[in-house]
Amino acid sequence: MSNKQKILIVDDDENIAELISLYLTKECFDTHIVHDGEAALQAFDRFEPDLILLDLMLPGIDGYQVCREVRAKSQTPIIMLSAKGEVFDKVLGLELGADDYMEKPFDSKELVARVKAVLRRYRPVTQEKADAGAIKKVEYPDLSINLTNYSVLYNGQNIDMPPKELELLYFLASSPNQVFTREQLLDHIWGYEYIGDTRTVDVHIKRLREKINDHNSWRIATVWGIGYKFETS
Repeated sequence: MSNKQKILIVDDDENIAELISLYLTKECFDTHIVHDGEAALQAFDRFEPDLILLDLMLPGIDGYQVCREVRAKSQTPIIMLSAKGEVFDKVLGLELGADDYMEKPFDSKELVARVKAVLRRYRPVTQEKADAGAIKKVEYPDLSINLTNYSVLYNGQNIDMPPKELELLYFLASSPNQVFTREQLLDHIWGYEYIGDTRTVDVHIKRLREKINDHNSWRIATVWGIGYKFETS
């Protein structure tokens, strides 16, 4: 059985899809191509990809809806691809649960680098290996963030979070009361120079606040004009 990581490529432009597949195959990825949203959802269940490259403008079910449906059942990383470069489109994609967003036309080397970077940061529980008992975990009243098995327990209940949200929360909570700029958070969580703007961080903070409310002894605080901190009392 092949140990290659699998990439599902969803793009209605056959030439672009084949070109992406060629780049990734040269980097020893296993690829599968589909050209519409309905086929993407079917292929997701059948192919079980490690990552999805998802075009937004698809016939029938568009990329946004594909992202919604995948996120309803899986945290598989998604990189959106689009000729739309407006901030609104990027923010919407991130709010729906995408892990990254690239504008067309894109550089092939950058695409491969983005794929590798996202995959490095996504480690499903089934792939976790015991590191001699080294568990990365922080705990506060009514909140437990475990980076080893990518789980969050809040008020006694497991909270589903995409990898980047969980990593951002863990990073902040691991350094209570320390202020981080948006640029520092981008650099640490995304691990490369993110082409876009710092609203990426704002979007992820907004989604975190929708899932966990301020507590009497801790909260995710905005430091106006600078960035964010995990504030404790």
